[in-house]
Amino acid sequence: MGWATRFLAAVCFFAAGVLFVPEAILGSPSGTGALTAAKLAHLLSFATSWGAALWATFIGGIIMFKNLPRHIFGNLQSKMFPAYFTLISACAAISVAAFAYLHPWKTASTVERYQLGFLLSALGCNLSNLLVFTPMTIEMMKKRHKIERDLSIGEEVGWSKNQQVAKSNPTLAAMNKKFGMIHGLSSLANIMSFGSLAMHSWYLASKIEL
Repeated sequence: MGWATRFLAAVCFFAAGVLFVPEAILGSPSGTGALTAAKLAHLLSFATSWGAALWATFIGGIIMFKNLPRHIFGNLQSKMFPAYFTLISACAAISVAAFAYLHPWKTASTVERYQLGFLLSALGCNLSNLLVFTPMTIEMMKKRHKIERDLSIGEEVGWSKNQQVAKSNPTLAAMNKKFGMIHGLSSLANIMSFGSLAMHSWYLASKIEL
């Protein structure tokens, strides 16, 4: 993921530059070609992050959890989530840059400033997941997997055996509590990002003429 991390960092710095000094970075938003390119970049990036978040949060993850042995599911998620949050963070950064270019803060309306705030919120939540919560969740998951392997559980589908054993095993119960807290924070950040994107989707829908 080295190249992806470098690309994401470059995109975030670029987005920050466009946000604070758009004219110095890209010049004034004039000309049909430049405006269309910015709108296309924003729309494609937003659509990608929205679609990826919808699938990973409400469809793909749930289907895998209900059909895969729990340790296999966890190991798969530990590989997918860094890529997922890298993708939607990069898309959010591009959306911020494009929207800030199209609607510079100094001349933006109140509604446009709110929308830029929603996009920045999505970017912040995604970066917090990528850089903080996901690594912590993966580390905690690996520790819990080790405890569960020693107890000969984890190859089943669902939580039933874990919950049963945890009632009589304080170590596993404590690890479940720690994992639940970190995973809950990660899920909360993901939902907040999705909510911010949902608010922006309503704004975009109001601008489309069909």
